[in-house]
Amino acid sequence: MRSWHGLGNVPEDLGRSVVTIGVFDGIHRGHQRVLGRVAEIAAERGLPSVVVTFDVHPEEILLPGTHPPMLTTQRHRMEIFEGLGVDEVCVLPFTVELSRLTPEEFVQTVLADRLRPAVVVTGEGFRFGHRTAGDVETLRTLGDKHGFSVEAVPRAEIGGQAQGVVSAGMVRARVESGDVEAAAAALGRPHRVEGVVVRGHQRGRKLGVPTANVESPPHTAIPADAVYAGWLRCVPRDDVPAAYGGERWPAAISIGTNPTFDGVVRTVEAHVVGRDDLDLYGTHVAVEFGYRLRDHSKFESIDALIEQMRADIAETLRLTG
Repeated sequence: MRSWHGLGNVPEDLGRSVVTIGVFDGIHRGHQRVLGRVAEIAAERGLPSVVVTFDVHPEEILLPGTHPPMLTTQRHRMEIFEGLGVDEVCVLPFTVELSRLTPEEFVQTVLADRLRPAVVVTGEGFRFGHRTAGDVETLRTLGDKHGFSVEAVPRAEIGGQAQGVVSAGMVRARVESGDVEAAAAALGRPHRVEGVVVRGHQRGRKLGVPTANVESPPHTAIPADAVYAGWLRCVPRDDVPAAYGGERWPAAISIGTNPTFDGVVRTVEAHVVGRDDLDLYGTHVAVEFGYRLRDHSKFESIDALIEQMRADIAETLRLTG
């Protein structure tokens, strides 16, 4: 998969293509429907599939300080795009100037002048242009003018209409509430939090249950305070290869302030089940959330805490091992 930053770097050999546009945070089941249809049409026509996305979330530019919690890092999005068979990714710098383009100007500047699509595929709720003035019908009208067709893919639902249409906002709400199983159902994979392992208070090691303290980037969508069962994996970062060959281990995960120790700083800590020999400091890892085990509580003694931690580890191994 090739990727480039900005319209000025569009490869001269790109030619006609099948294009889709969006933030694609989370690349949930609705996004996957759109991307799957892009891949199908591209294969039928013998054309490359192209995703146009943005370097920052548009809300951070349009409404500074309102950046939503992000479900995926840009690196992870690229990994998922490639796994779904995307051929090319164009990352546009989202600027105030770009946001002020009318629908007609956006199509002319981004699509007609640079990408020259044969087909544009969107979700049926797609909006674009200044103040989101353009919709799918606007895009079809402009497509007729500029020589491309438009296909809108129906929204995806999870558990029927009672659960709701899958969207990034819906997944964020599930993550925020700690319902990681519902989030995974909407994403088609476990929600993950990426970050670098840093030194904490090392309380877990002293209790015989060492944990990786994961420091995540700003605006990361972190589940509600609770204890979870999931997995920890090492992942590459830029040109740094993953430690331990990218292995994936069952992990008991704690998110919270450690109330038994009267903590005040919220942390994400993962105990890799059955491994006390790992040296993960400075390693980029992904914590994947499978199941919510219990809420946090303040224990009256360290022995009671250790007993509960052992029970959490046993349940984690049962669910994930």
